[in-house]
Amino acid sequence: MEKRITIRDIQKMKTQGEKIAMLTAYDYTSARILDAAGIPMLLVGDSLGMVMLGYENTLPVTMGDMLHHVKAVTRGARHALVVADMPFMAYHLSAEQALSNAARFLQEGGAQAVKLEGGRPVAETVRRLVACGIPVMGHLGFTPQSVYGLGGYRVQGKTAEAAAEMLEDALALEEAGCFAVVLELVPAPLAQLLSQHLGIPTIGIGAGAGCDGQVQVLHDMLGLYTDFVPKHAKRYADLAATIGQAVAQYAQEVKVGQFPTEKESYSMDEAVLRELEGRSKLRLYAGG
Repeated sequence: MEKRITIRDIQKMKTQGEKIAMLTAYDYTSARILDAAGIPMLLVGDSLGMVMLGYENTLPVTMGDMLHHVKAVTRGARHALVVADMPFMAYHLSAEQALSNAARFLQEGGAQAVKLEGGRPVAETVRRLVACGIPVMGHLGFTPQSVYGLGGYRVQGKTAEAAAEMLEDALALEEAGCFAVVLELVPAPLAQLLSQHLGIPTIGIGAGAGCDGQVQVLHDMLGLYTDFVPKHAKRYADLAATIGQAVAQYAQEVKVGQFPTEKESYSMDEAVLRELEGRSKLRLYAGG
């Protein structure tokens, strides 16, 4: 049986100075591909609300949505550490609510860790989850579930006061037991400073090269999601165009009768066919 990456392996990567590559995954097929490519961590992000479900942001995503996709990803990923995003209001009401929902991701979904947004206000919740054996990844900087409160998609920590607050939040998450923390839309120098101050790995997205690792939305880096292209997303392929061309070719071949050919068809014994044709003629004669 193939060994699964653990939170200790992720910590070891930081200790040894090995950069950590992380990607989002939302279904069985993509999880299988990413796992086979050697990606050590997969995030079933609530970004699925936009790239999979067509919402404007992540806020409408429910526990039901997340569990559906987490289950699919964990069926496909045999080696990678799978982290499940806690959706909006799934951990805010109480530590008990957070514990119940996080446990579902591990027990029903098969994930190995959860991720939640926020700093010091959620530190006690993190502590409770970790105490119960649930690995937690933090998330600071731009936190998508607070998009309205933050006034839109904006870089965070640009002032001395905001940067100091983020450092305090990061240290609080580490002290509470987070095994890693995502830094999103954070100035590169600040993200590097945080990475140096923290003993746990930092995973950047729009936070520069000084983080211990990077995470990208799969649909962004493959050029599948075209509604909005973030500055921090490098496109390694243009699959939207490739898929569009393939579908157009398929439709044209069907229209003019070029598909399917004999190669894509199945044969049968000609004797069976002749017998069937004979029975059909007999029925027609009897009916006449």
